[in-house]
Amino acid sequence: MIEATSTAQTASASKYLQQLCKHFAHKVPANWDALKGEVIFPFGLCRMEANETCLTIRCESDEEQHMERMKGVIDNHLERFAWRENLKLDWRTAEQGTVSAE
Repeated sequence: MIEATSTAQTASASKYLQQLCKHFAHKVPANWDALKGEVIFPFGLCRMEANETCLTIRCESDEEQHMERMKGVIDNHLERFAWRENLKLDWRTAEQGTVSAE
């Protein structure tokens, strides 16, 4: 299983979480409330969490090409929905997230 995580610093995290989930729910299964969301894409699972200062997105997929597709779909939609803030996601894989910086 391949996992990737990204965090966007924004005071509108809950708004974007709900907007993303509602949008994706038109085509794929999605469940959400103001603080948590889950979207089941044909190419992987995406979970989102919102708090007062950030939106955290965690994705899981069986194949690298599916992970890249999922990240691309999420990047594209968040950039469109959050265009005023110019949010950009910086994805980290589970392995990259465990490396310590010196």
